Amino acid sequence: MIRESFDRELRRLVDEVLVLGSMVEDALTDAVQALKARDHEAARELVAQDRSINRRRYEIEADALTLIATQQPMAVDLRMIAAVLDLSSELERIGDYAKGIAKIDLMMGEERWTKPLIDLPVMASKAAGMLDEALEAFARQDSVMARRIPPRDDEVDRLYDQVYRELIDLIMAEPGRIEQANYFLWVAHNLERAADRVTNICERVVFTATGELTELDAEEGQRIAVEALE
Repeated sequence: MIRESFDRELRRLVDEVLVLGSMVEDALTDAVQALKARDHEAARELVAQDRSINRRRYEIEADALTLIATQQPMAVDLRMIAAVLDLSSELERIGDYAKGIAKIDLMMGEERWTKPLIDLPVMASKAAGMLDEALEAFARQDSVMARRIPPRDDEVDRLYDQVYRELIDLIMAEPGRIEQANYFLWVAHNLERAADRVTNICERVVFTATGELTELDAEEGQRIAVEALE
């Protein structure tokens, strides 16, 4: 009965992490969409929603610590509880990046973009897609799936570099647009960091599933993907 109670509570914690992840994924894509549409109301809602994300993260943390204190989990169980704590922290930080993007929309007021938002929505879509698959890998405890995701971070990095170069050219040609260029760069930075944190989540999934501490990179992920096709 004690073990059944522990398993049930641990499963609930995992489910709570997945709910938190879904909230953060939506916030990331919605923040860029609000920015593109200059939707201040949506941006204000996203800033307010970040408080709910933070509260849920700390509730998960409190429940996880209570589970450790009251149930005396075994080593493999401790890995899962540690993953719950780590993922909730990483997700809360990604939520902060989404909030930062929403704040930019509000800071700009009625100012319109003089450069079309093309690369930033693509970056948001890629980062959110990575996060969605990382959460699935966590739910399934699928280390192979987790290893395949980090190579896609390179795609986000390339888009960030492209945005950066374009903004430098823009500033050189029109110094008066430096403030707006800084807004662009801030958004791109937040999206690039969000993708980096997804890689951290994947590394935690691998450790939880296998006990293997590893730093995932593009080369490793590509090797795993090729092996899976063979």
